Amino acid sequence: MSLFNVYPLFNITPIEGKDVYIFDKNGTKYLDLYGGHAVISIGHSHPKYVKNISEQVAKLGFYSNSIQNPLQEKLSNKLEEMSGCKDYELFLCNSGAEANENALKLASFHTNKSKVVAFKNGFHGRTSAAVATTDNPKIIAPINAQQEVEILELGDLKALEKSLSKNNVCAVIIEFIQGVGGLDESTAEFYEGIDQLCKKYNTCFIADEVQSGFGRTGDFFAFQKYKVTPDIISIAKGMGNGFPIGGILIHPSIKASFGLLGTTFGGNHLACAASLTVLEVIEKERLMENVKEISNYFSEKAKTIKALKVIKGRGLMLGLEFDFPIAELRKKLIYDHKIFTGSAKNSNLLRILPPLTIKKIHIDVFFDALQKEVSNNQ
Repeated sequence: MSLFNVYPLFNITPIEGKDVYIFDKNGTKYLDLYGGHAVISIGHSHPKYVKNISEQVAKLGFYSNSIQNPLQEKLSNKLEEMSGCKDYELFLCNSGAEANENALKLASFHTNKSKVVAFKNGFHGRTSAAVATTDNPKIIAPINAQQEVEILELGDLKALEKSLSKNNVCAVIIEFIQGVGGLDESTAEFYEGIDQLCKKYNTCFIADEVQSGFGRTGDFFAFQKYKVTPDIISIAKGMGNGFPIGGILIHPSIKASFGLLGTTFGGNHLACAASLTVLEVIEKERLMENVKEISNYFSEKAKTIKALKVIKGRGLMLGLEFDFPIAELRKKLIYDHKIFTGSAKNSNLLRILPPLTIKKIHIDVFFDALQKEVSNNQ
């Protein structure tokens, strides 16, 4: 049986990873500045991560949510402590798309409304409601298009209030730093205005922190730069360092009831062990401090690239925008310099999403390679 051909693939087969490096089947070493779509937060095969997951699976890998699971409570408490999101409650699932799907469903239950407002160049996943709120018609099937969604310009508070004033919007969902869309970020006035309008019109404010959460921006969540209180916060990617896990943090104003949400695999013992280890390593190795230090260093190094148009993003959720498409540059980096980077909906943007353990020496290697390639193209 062949694989369903939906992914364009680089001709590289990784078989091993260690911290910021991956190794292919030929033993070739690659510097990973993309982390498998911002998933690898504490580095590949971190020894503490390997140890804790191995010990957990040797005891109990899985049982359903029909029993007590103290690991879920431990994860919830540690997440509250490290994120600073006091009194929120946690629902665990398996992915970012599932997190946003549950966030939207919960918002609709809570408000008894059905419409959703999202923003241009946003990406929220590929499941039913999540993909309908994603600004990419190519991935929205007719069955998804039945969802009632309005896509607004990022930064347009007047249009948002006009939409919310009709009193049929259950949720406003937004990435505070857009991922796939190209690392765009609006203003404090805009984000804080959303918060105020959602409260005014009884609408849930959903902060999509799937890519930007768990310390990637230097804060635990990207929204924490602003004076806002989201009703629901969706999380995944770096939460498990490669183990599938996602979740939503739910404001105490939203009440639970039996059967409201559910999942078979969400919050299983292995997933909790993985995420607890991520939090432990972020804390003990002071990785959020490292993110800020390396981000500043990266920005200084970027100033030496004359062809660079602008640096986007925060922390280690970064984009380098040029005035030319970066597809060939990205191929040169991976095949000639053995460096993984990412692309975006913006074809001129090179995305940088490395493990949070990255050091200055790795940034130097990247910019040396980038300088050579950019100079060769001029």
